[in-house]
Formats: sequence, structure tokens, C-alpha cells
Amino acid sequence: MQSDLSSYTPIELTSRIEYALLTLLELVGHANRSYAPLTITEIASKHSIPERYLEQIMTILRRGGLVRSYRGSRGGYVLARDAKEITLFEIVAFVDGERKPRELEVTPNLERQIVYNVWQSLNTLSQKFLTGITLEDLYREWDENQRGNPMYYI
Repeated sequence: MQSDLSSYTPIELTSRIEYALLTLLELVGHANRSYAPLTITEIASKHSIPERYLEQIMTILRRGGLVRSYRGSRGGYVLARDAKEITLFEIVAFVDGERKPRELEVTPNLERQIVYNVWQSLNTLSQKFLTGITLEDLYREWDENQRGNPMYYI
């Protein structure tokens, strides 16, 4: 009996990456309407993200140079760079933490070399794919879908 593998995903979208992307998209949209920073409370409530968890994510994004923080009563967060300069690969790398490829033995056997080569190819493909998509691309797709699906209120 063969298992159904259709639901298996080799690359996982963690909650940390998802929340970081939602937050960054929110900052892009807000920057298009206002120069005022967004607070963690505003972002967290809009996307149902626990505030403490979002604080940790924002610290990572700030250290990675993706967002800038402002203190004070009118403080909050803004994008540190233009959305077209920020790639998904960069976001995932900062948020997920540094992952180094597993080192191959000094003298690997043929089977290990083949397995290693396949995984290296997968890593290269995923890196190229994620590098080819910017935060601006994601925002544009979201914006087009929003305009294509108007909401009607009664």
C-alpha cells in the first residue's frame, strides 16, 4: 500500500516566516498611505499575531536591516529599504536563521555523494526562486487580488 504524499511539503512555511511576511506586507501597504510608523499592537491585532512573538520577529527584522524602529509616543516600525530591494530569500534567511549546508565527509562514497548533490541542487533552486521574488512583487499580487475581489458591505 502506497502512502498519499500529496500533502507533504519539503519546504515548510513556519509561523515565524508567515508572520514576518504579513508584517512586512503591512508595512509596505502602510508606507503607500502614510509616513507614520506602525506599532506592534496595530500589526498584531490586524493579523492575529501574539504581540510578544511579533516583538521577537521585529527584533530579527530590525537586526537584519529590513525594518527601522522609532521610539516614543509616535513610534513604531517602517521598512528600512524599498520593497523592491528586499527579496524573499533575504527575509527567510534572516527570520529562519543561518542554515549551513551539511558538510560532506572527506572521502564520501558514491551513494553519499549522489544524495548530497541532489540536496545541493534543491538548495540552489530554492535560493534562486526566493531571490527572484521581492517584497514589492508580493505586495503587488496582494493589491491586484484586493482590487479584483471587491468587498460589498450591507
